[in-house]
Amino acid sequence: MATVLVFLTYLGIILLIGLLTSIISNKFKIPNILLLLLIGIGLGKIEYKGGPLIFFPELFMTGISILALVMIVFEAASRFKLKKLDYLSLHIFWLSIVFLVFNLIFLTFFTMIIFDVKSIFLAFMFASLMSGTGPSAVLSMLKNTSHRVFEFLKLESLLNTPLVVLLPFLILDLKTTLKGQILITTFIDQFVPLLQQFVVGIGSGVLIGLIMFKFMKKQYSVVLSPLAVITAALLTYTIAENLQGNGVLAVTSMGLLFGNVYVKQRFQLQEFSSVFSNSLEILVFVLIGMIVVIPFSLEFFIKSVVLFILYLAIRFFAIIFSLRGMNFTLKEEIFMSLNAQKGIAVAVVVFSLATLNIAGIESILNLVLAFMLYSIILSSIALRMTKFFIKTGIKEVKG
Repeated sequence: MATVLVFLTYLGIILLIGLLTSIISNKFKIPNILLLLLIGIGLGKIEYKGGPLIFFPELFMTGISILALVMIVFEAASRFKLKKLDYLSLHIFWLSIVFLVFNLIFLTFFTMIIFDVKSIFLAFMFASLMSGTGPSAVLSMLKNTSHRVFEFLKLESLLNTPLVVLLPFLILDLKTTLKGQILITTFIDQFVPLLQQFVVGIGSGVLIGLIMFKFMKKQYSVVLSPLAVITAALLTYTIAENLQGNGVLAVTSMGLLFGNVYVKQRFQLQEFSSVFSNSLEILVFVLIGMIVVIPFSLEFFIKSVVLFILYLAIRFFAIIFSLRGMNFTLKEEIFMSLNAQKGIAVAVVVFSLATLNIAGIESILNLVLAFMLYSIILSSIALRMTKFFIKTGIKEVKG
């Protein structure tokens, strides 16, 4: 009983810290997730009686990571509206694909060279994670302004989130299935099990989604309907995993179905899901800072900064290549290149990967956390120089 009370105390302290940092970040216009990460890193460095001051058992960490992963994936996929795809959305989607391909080719190569990463699958996972953007936390500091560049960045984050969350786990499944080797014979031998993971994942998500939404089309309960959404998302993940399928793919399929079929009071359900997910964000960001230990060495700092600069160059060329004809100025393209902040989607994947015993994953997790810090800081600086990059067309929105 005493041990349980200790863990509940830790949990309460972290949530209280999250609330306080939200107040501080709003007052001083500092990204909340930056403060949460720094607090997590600080807490991870504090020792008490030869061990960490705050410690959670592995089972608890795994459970929280799965719950956060399921809810974030579902929320991101449910907000992807196929009906609202227009000319701008198609260009943004094209940018997401180009940026992903460029990262898988060039960032993978640079990562393996600079950090001597032996596994190409781990380098692929890092490159796919870095293809995601989540500027909402930083752009919230400019919530009373409107400009097509800001709208572009927000929409880019919305469109690339499902890909960013899904791809690392698909690569991980591929790594496990192919036993870490890219050989044609091995791929042919393991093609059926790999295909099974895709089919079972998509099938589970669609089946459970159809069953749940059939009952939710006409009836809505303030208490039961939100609970049904959370239950269905968790069941989708667990059923797919137990059937040797891909749980993340299953939840993604269900989320896409939820966002594109008629469900009574869908907006209210999405808002509840968002509030529930936001409460998990505090835990995720603080715990990431605690469990992912960045090497505080000059060598790591220099190498990671060099790789980050190369990453920004890759993003800049991806923007130039994919947005031809969109009439963005050079300064606007540079501004968009600098705003590649990593948000909750990347964080929850990192948190989930950190709870798995994957050989060699530590160096990748260290890099991801470093990139998260660099990108948030850089985005914050770029936003304070908005008038330099974007001189005209910024509108003040009164509300």
